[in-house]
Amino acid sequence: MAVAPPRPKGPHLNALRAFEAAARLGSFTAAAEELSVTPGAITQHIKTMEAWAETTLFVRNARGVDLTPLAEELLPAFVSAFDQLGQAVQALRNKATPEKIKIATLPAVAQLWLAPRLGILRQLAPEISVSVVAMERPPNLMREPFDITLFFTSDPLGADDLEVLQDRIFPVCAPQVAERLSSIRDLHNETLLHDSAWANDWDMWLSAQPAAKGISTKGTTHSLFSVALEEARHGGGVLMAHDALVRPLLIRGELVQPFSETLELPHRLVARMTSSFAHSPVFDKVNKTLFSRL
Repeated sequence: MAVAPPRPKGPHLNALRAFEAAARLGSFTAAAEELSVTPGAITQHIKTMEAWAETTLFVRNARGVDLTPLAEELLPAFVSAFDQLGQAVQALRNKATPEKIKIATLPAVAQLWLAPRLGILRQLAPEISVSVVAMERPPNLMREPFDITLFFTSDPLGADDLEVLQDRIFPVCAPQVAERLSSIRDLHNETLLHDSAWANDWDMWLSAQPAAKGISTKGTTHSLFSVALEEARHGGGVLMAHDALVRPLLIRGELVQPFSETLELPHRLVARMTSSFAHSPVFDKVNKTLFSRL
């Protein structure tokens, strides 16, 4: 009679994933956000992992958690393993459906910069389907199901990154408002429009203008750049705008650049791509349509 003893079981994949995320991010809460579960679920997974390993992996304290020396030693191997798993999943999805592309980008970039280019791509390559998810922070391309991210960054470019454009800011307003602005000092009497995602834009631009000394940046703040842009378009004030997002409105005359002074920021709009997408059969069509100048 054959002997078939039960084989020992390792920890569940979800427990391994919870450990890796919590250790890499240094926070159960951040790990829960990344994995789309509750902090309580992360805590339970970690307890399961520690029970299986018969050792402590995290030290709980008033500030959160710290890694034990053993967890610190093992973390690089876990990060590498889940990165490789993520790349394998990305390659599978891309090779199985190369004509389906997922892009993550800022809400303002999605609406004001990307949308017109997607219209051109649909006309030139109707077989390509693009899904866009608007978010404030770039996702981890090694782990999340996106092919491309489009965000402003000053980080060095990677092997599969493309610099799309340099970021420049300057004030814009409706034509009727521009008629009241003969110099930068006239901003004293205007409502300055702010976007909360770029809360320091007015401060940076005014600091670079010698004639702007003493001008207050008080005004109205909007959670979306597109809402602030509509306020400016309808005469609600003067907006500190990003060139790439307002260029079509300036060309059509719906907005005016009342002053010639611009400020080039130390970051640029960068398209980051997974390696599997950068080497896919549809890359050239997407690259020429989305990332070339219209």
